[in-house]
Amino acid sequence: MRATRLVSLLLLLQMRGQLTAQELADHFEVSVRTIHRDVESLAAAGVPVEAVRGPAGGYRLAGGYRTKLTGLTAAEADALFVAPAPAAELGLGGVLANARLKVLAALPSELQERASRAERFFHLDSRGWFRAEDKVPHLPTIAAATWRERRLSARYREGRRVVRRTLEPLGLVLKGGAWYLVAHRSAGMRVYRVSRFASVRIRDEGFERPEDFDLSTYWEEWSRSFEASRPRVEVKLRASELALRFLPRDLQGGDGVFTVGFENLDDAFRELLRFGPDAEVLEPPELRARIAATAADVARMYAVREVR
Repeated sequence: MRATRLVSLLLLLQMRGQLTAQELADHFEVSVRTIHRDVESLAAAGVPVEAVRGPAGGYRLAGGYRTKLTGLTAAEADALFVAPAPAAELGLGGVLANARLKVLAALPSELQERASRAERFFHLDSRGWFRAEDKVPHLPTIAAATWRERRLSARYREGRRVVRRTLEPLGLVLKGGAWYLVAHRSAGMRVYRVSRFASVRIRDEGFERPEDFDLSTYWEEWSRSFEASRPRVEVKLRASELALRFLPRDLQGGDGVFTVGFENLDDAFRELLRFGPDAEVLEPPELRARIAATAADVARMYAVREVR
């Protein structure tokens, strides 16, 4: 822990130029005395840290001392700081912060400015609106086993059952705010939703990762197969321009009449009812009748009764 702080302190001074002991203590959440000791250790190791006396004093690196990072273009510096993965959920938040500090400190000044601007102007929020957020307390453990190529002993919720599995974790995927684990077991390859793990434990034994396995390729193929296998209801409807702005993009048809797919009739009912008169269901007849009956119930509930 202290060795990591010493490296981070060195890079922070390299990036900022000069900082007081109190500013450094606040940054690392340690005492001022600890900072003094850290600076002495850096000096003893041959790092040219010098103390500047006076009210505007502090610590700085003497003689323009700095490390160099070559081969990084301006565009790459931008991309590096625009949208980092949600490392905190993986248990890597501190590691990512230190890595980014090292990279930023080693960049030439003009690339430091570009990277800092990119971080200020762009932010990635991968979570979806209007749905319960997945709880993934076991994600850091699963990520550690995946990284170390160690087998997992797991208890996994399948419907109302909780089953025991020994898994060889091959990769993690973040899809629409939900984490998925691609793993191999005795019955073959499978994708597991991380929020459904009841417990996990890293085993001592490792496993051999298949040489021809590519996570992104597998996920794309599995996703296409999964989407094709989902139940699908085709709904024919007449839609206004307003409704077309919000309906799914895979509409087929024209001249105001379109066909759109939904996973099931309940989803189609909930989605289309909110459009009111801007979306008229033509087929299937059972969906049209259900929406008509609901609209009639709403009309009766809001009807103005004559006062006698």
